[in-house]
Amino acid sequence: MAKLVSLEEAISKVENGMTLMVGGFIGCGAPEQLLEEVCQQGIQELTLIANDTGILGDALSQLIVQRCVSKLIATHIGTNKETGRQMTAGELDVKLVPQGTLVEQIRAAGAGLGGILTPTGIGTIVEEGKQKLMINGKEYLLELPVRANVALLNAYKADKSGNLVYHRSARNFNPLMAMAADLVIVQVDQIVEVGEIDPDEVMTPGIFIDYLVQKQPQEVSKVG
Repeated sequence: MAKLVSLEEAISKVENGMTLMVGGFIGCGAPEQLLEEVCQQGIQELTLIANDTGILGDALSQLIVQRCVSKLIATHIGTNKETGRQMTAGELDVKLVPQGTLVEQIRAAGAGLGGILTPTGIGTIVEEGKQKLMINGKEYLLELPVRANVALLNAYKADKSGNLVYHRSARNFNPLMAMAADLVIVQVDQIVEVGEIDPDEVMTPGIFIDYLVQKQPQEVSKVG
């Protein structure tokens, strides 16, 4: 059964030098309060695996701005100019991966597969140093599984066993990352009793989840 913990306790499980997966797609479905706490605790030398590095100013972007990350594996960085600046300056090790390939590498890790075969990248710099296989007359790259020490995820609803429901497109990378990390921490909007979620609605079974964190209401500034 997943354990309900405070934000501070959850992020205390993340240590300097770990590999960290973060769910979300340009902010949608990202665990912003967990990410803010990573920065607050001053964790450094992380290897970050994520679709992107957020939009400059949001919680995910701050992992880059505050130098929590030393290596990045992502599909694009164009929405955060600080990521590009650090990469160009040699301050951040960046590995850009085709989006479909990264998704499948994460899925392969969660499913216990030895890798995936893809034609994406054949004939480009993507294939450098990788094994190629010929199958039925077509060439493929062997891409290895991608796994993390810790995954920080976001869900719309969970029961106290950790069964998760995501909200529409906020699902994105979250379910696959839940299966591909040694420790899984989820920021949740709503936490309900066991039995209050219809089994047909469960998108990630609680067996994959270690810790739940109740999302805290954000303060809204008043104008006028």
